[in-house]
Amino acid sequence: MKKCLAILLISFLLININLFGQNAAAENRIIKVDYNKTDGKLNTMFKECIGAGRANEGLRADWQQQLAMVKKECDFKYIRMHGLLSDDMGVYREDSKGNPEYNYQYIDVLYDYIISIKMKPFVELGFMPSALASGKETIFWWKGNVTPPKDYKKWEDLIRNLTQHFTERYGAEEVKTWYFEVWNEPNLTPGFWTGTQEEYFRLYDHAARGIKSVNPAYKVGGPATAGAAWVPETIEFATKNNVPLDFISTHTYGVKQGFLDEFGTTGTVLNKEDSSISGDVINSRKQISSSAKPKLELHYTEWSSSYTPADPIHDSYHSAAYILQKLKQVGNAANSMSYWVFTDIFEEPGPRFTPFHGGFGLLNTQGIKKPAYFSYSFLNKLGETELQNTDTSSWAAKSSKGDVQLLFWDFTNTHPGDSVNNQTYYIQDLPSKAKGTVKIELTGLQKGKYILEICKVGYKSNDAFADYLAMGKPNQLTKQQVSSLKEKNNGDVIATEKVTINSDGNYSKDFKINENDVVLLNLIKQ
Repeated sequence: MKKCLAILLISFLLININLFGQNAAAENRIIKVDYNKTDGKLNTMFKECIGAGRANEGLRADWQQQLAMVKKECDFKYIRMHGLLSDDMGVYREDSKGNPEYNYQYIDVLYDYIISIKMKPFVELGFMPSALASGKETIFWWKGNVTPPKDYKKWEDLIRNLTQHFTERYGAEEVKTWYFEVWNEPNLTPGFWTGTQEEYFRLYDHAARGIKSVNPAYKVGGPATAGAAWVPETIEFATKNNVPLDFISTHTYGVKQGFLDEFGTTGTVLNKEDSSISGDVINSRKQISSSAKPKLELHYTEWSSSYTPADPIHDSYHSAAYILQKLKQVGNAANSMSYWVFTDIFEEPGPRFTPFHGGFGLLNTQGIKKPAYFSYSFLNKLGETELQNTDTSSWAAKSSKGDVQLLFWDFTNTHPGDSVNNQTYYIQDLPSKAKGTVKIELTGLQKGKYILEICKVGYKSNDAFADYLAMGKPNQLTKQQVSSLKEKNNGDVIATEKVTINSDGNYSKDFKINENDVVLLNLIKQ
């Protein structure tokens, strides 16, 4: 009996060794790119827009300093945030006779700054000023009022007056390039809207008419829903009622259950389905294409791996490859994919008490770059012309100077499944396993001398959270610890080599890759 068991055990081990060997071999990839075979201008929808928590946070010096760095290194064009009309922005009140009084001093400080760093606002119209609100229900620590207006004419007048103010301050030609989005996630009741869908459409109608009365060329859209909802219904409403609609906006997140975690206390599980995120976006595009307004722009004004500001996947090195994989899968389906958000200076659940807490940000509160940050800074280093490439987990591009960039990654969802929450899994030290070799084959290159620069994100490589764990997870960071974490996680080139391309124009190189590694190669013509 023991002999039989031993034979069975040896057979089992041999089978598994063989299987693992086959798996490793199956992971070996060849990325072939011809310098002369282009795919047109690189689609930069990934850097069209970025999210931020709320408008009032944008008055902080550290928020503004971080945004300036993000603009410089990632080059986002637009920024979208909640709370533009909330009480802490001091926009609206009424006198003793009920006449509206408007005040845009705080908005001016914020928008002047955004414009000064060559960004534009993606204007989210919300939430309800309490003096204009029909009820007292609020959301978040900072108490954004989520009730319909007590008077829809006064709501329309406010939006018209605000739009006129923008026109006077920044000029019609500038404001024509902005987007006006009405409200946020009105399909979440309770949550962001105490009214019905019908009442949201009424809110939208009045806001749209207020904007268009100032200038018919200004762009207005919605419904800014959670979970890719209400897209056909919004188009149908606008068509039937002759209501202006210039774009569709909606949201999606990559976890399996729920849509809202107001105070950061919900457990989440990363969705194992390959079509998570991208399936929603592609479906939204199909809904638009088959509608009465098939040419509408589609803006995903929020997306991320998870919808909660207490999800450690946001801090994990897994996020970098996840972001790139999802953006690649989306392809041309969306006009923008606005990652939620750029910084952990974000107070929906209130001020956070630790430097790493699973916050949404690409940067933590102190401006330390998380692995997710480098998804965007690496993407921003791609040249303006995309090169043909059949590999599904990479981008190849070239610049007018003759440089070639290749950004490639491995995305492996190592999450154990429904039995374990992200909040338990991603706070651990999670060493990555080998995934074989990626062979790079470049052809058609111009003869001459080049410098190859290599940048990388992965386990313990530009992995600030792993460094924070190694520090013993201090609740507060000293100045020296912040400086150390920033210096170690700055995305700098990790290796360079001199390359000579001869008259055949060929270059090849093998890279060993681990789970969820992200590698950027930049072949710079000398």
